[in-house]
Amino acid sequence: MTGTLPLAGGSLSPLFAPRGIAVVGASRSPAKLGAAMTRSLAGYADAGGRLTLVNGRDETMYRSVREAAEDGPVDVAMICVPAAACPDVLTEAAAAGARAAVICGGGFAEAGGPGADRQRRLADIVAESGIRLLGPNTSGFLAPHAGVTASFVPGAARVRPGQVAVVAASGGVNHALAFLLTEAGHGVSLAVGLGNAVDITAPDVLDHLADDPHTAAVALHIESVADGPRLVESVRRLTTRCPVVALVVGRQDVGAFAASHTGALATSWRTTRAALTQAGAVVVDDERELVDAVGALATTRARPSLDPGVGVITAQAGPGLLLLDDLRGRGARVPELTASTQETLAELLPPLTFQRNPVDTGRPSPEFGHVLAALAADAGVDVIAGYALHEPEAVDLVAAVKAGRRPDVPMVLGLGGVGEELTRDRQALLHAGIAVAADPRGAAAATAALLADACARARAFEPPTAAAVPTGLGDSYDEHQAKDLLDELGVATMPRQACDDRAAAHTALAELGGPVAVKLLDASVLHKTEIGGVHLGIASPAELDAALDKLDAAGARRYLVEAMAPSGVDLVVGARRDPVFGPVVMFGLGGTTAEALADVAIRLAPLTAEEAATMPSDLAGRALLAGFRGGPVLDATELGRLVAMLGDLLAANPCLDDIEINPLRLTTDGLTALDAVIITSEQHQQGGR
Repeated sequence: MTGTLPLAGGSLSPLFAPRGIAVVGASRSPAKLGAAMTRSLAGYADAGGRLTLVNGRDETMYRSVREAAEDGPVDVAMICVPAAACPDVLTEAAAAGARAAVICGGGFAEAGGPGADRQRRLADIVAESGIRLLGPNTSGFLAPHAGVTASFVPGAARVRPGQVAVVAASGGVNHALAFLLTEAGHGVSLAVGLGNAVDITAPDVLDHLADDPHTAAVALHIESVADGPRLVESVRRLTTRCPVVALVVGRQDVGAFAASHTGALATSWRTTRAALTQAGAVVVDDERELVDAVGALATTRARPSLDPGVGVITAQAGPGLLLLDDLRGRGARVPELTASTQETLAELLPPLTFQRNPVDTGRPSPEFGHVLAALAADAGVDVIAGYALHEPEAVDLVAAVKAGRRPDVPMVLGLGGVGEELTRDRQALLHAGIAVAADPRGAAAATAALLADACARARAFEPPTAAAVPTGLGDSYDEHQAKDLLDELGVATMPRQACDDRAAAHTALAELGGPVAVKLLDASVLHKTEIGGVHLGIASPAELDAALDKLDAAGARRYLVEAMAPSGVDLVVGARRDPVFGPVVMFGLGGTTAEALADVAIRLAPLTAEEAATMPSDLAGRALLAGFRGGPVLDATELGRLVAMLGDLLAANPCLDDIEINPLRLTTDGLTALDAVIITSEQHQQGGR
């Protein structure tokens, strides 16, 4: 019998918890994809699931999905046929009432040529029929709680049920993470490889997981993003219930040369990471860190806090120093313990041990649990990070940790060693709600994830209220016009005059007084320094004539004469229309070295001034903004207002593509815009020098 066709974008439950599965292209040849898929699904059949085999050339099997559906429900069609035949099989499966399908094989858009046409046909079939499609070009999915191993990868059936879901762009990464999570004692609730993602995308799976009772944390692997706002919304919605840890591929993405420094610095990798962080996800750098972080967050979470403190305990000084060094490198706050805590520790530990934070116990000892209890009770400690070698003869660490823990102070324990007893103890700690790692680096990564999650939850998302900004802006802006707009917005600029000829430039020098900056003034020239279009410190008429000669040689028709600014720290702020995520803002160290250093913070716009004011804390060079060697101190509130206003300006004016102030100089008097670029959609289409 055939079923009613599902609505487009329907529930993924029939896919991940099916009543019946048909393997289309099942084969008796062990090496073929259909045979491998049938073997993987044997556990589903053994557990009572309805598994049917379809092969029109084998009389012992069903000839079609329609025929298989006449004998019972078929929710999922596992399509294991050559790429050219997949569209027809998908059409037949949808007509037979299958509510979902998986195409593992390749030969589609990734192969180019006819493959792209085949993939377009699949998309059309999905749109017309409403069937949900995973893939093509994926190794499938694992749903251990439902007993479904829809994968041709050997060993996938040994992935045990757990509380971590994996949503991966790559089928290979999906399985690699599932195996690592199983080895670490976590297992998975669901593991999905998206492949070419013709229909089912990462946001679809994330939305499904928002209501999944088996999932306590999600590992998200991203290679590219098709719909940035939808991904952000799905992550934001999911993180209100459970944490998301994301790994974004493409660190070395430099993209095509962008018209502004903002465009060059806001690569897809940086922007995607920033967007996910802003949505509440914890962002990590590699797959090992991803496993440690998501495993910890599936086990325990810290209380929401904007500035959580870490108490560090170690039973061996060397590994403890590695742990401490890694934590501080990640920006974790490790406060000195209170006097009362130190007095308690002095009664428990030998006198030569370090007791201020980190706490060095010297060796695992029976007092370990009491030390933990004292550390957890300290007012400045929100999370405990520890490391110990497995020495069961010296102390029963599992019992000590259980005795010394406080439910409101989560703990990450790195436990080193070998053997089955170690594995059992790690598993016992996990069952007790203690996050476990194998080494100091893993313990630091797991702890940093707890801290980042606590901070994200403390930053309650508030939709920004748009500021009153000008609308209906023009089609082209030179530097003088751009600064006129900044003046209107209340951004400080230096006194200046736009000059149509040399005589006007000399008049400007006399009125402004030297020294001045003399610049080529042309809206089509976006990088003046690169063509010799900027000359600084001009103090006399003779110096001005020499500078004007050089500007004329560079093609100048008009000039900008501007008073020189006092010394300070050069920054860059900008807003641009990202092709995937929409308006974004950027802040970082500026001047001509901005692209070389690439020390920037990015946020989605529009945003609140309060959120924008947090951007300096993202910079490696943030010490330069806090009075470094007697230098000026950044007013984060002033910066936040400026950055948020640029985001509002871009959002309110669809004709604008980029707005950049570079450099924005921080002086003892505050922030002053020394150069400004506004790029409109029309300018972008025409291109600029």
